[in-house]
Amino acid sequence: MFILANFIEAVARILDIALTVYFWIVVISALLSWVNPDPHNPIVRFLRNATEPVYRKIRRYVPTYFGGIDIAPLIVLLVIMFLQYFLVPSLHELAVRIKYAG
Repeated sequence: MFILANFIEAVARILDIALTVYFWIVVISALLSWVNPDPHNPIVRFLRNATEPVYRKIRRYVPTYFGGIDIAPLIVLLVIMFLQYFLVPSLHELAVRIKYAG
């Protein structure tokens, strides 16, 4: 069972790192949207391509424009934080329980 526990632990760690990286991608993208950067810049295109699909899914279900401000990035950041505070520790705990259950 230790192999399954190690696998779950690895998934939890990789998920935590991926969520942290995406958190910063969303933050940087949101900050760049305030200064209206060159849309042909490869970094700007990467940031938009990485965030817009997620924003579109949120906008489909939740109205995100309030007073000319788009809160889709804020919603994404809150979801990321929820996953980091709930899902990642739950996976860690599951791995520990599996490892020491036998």
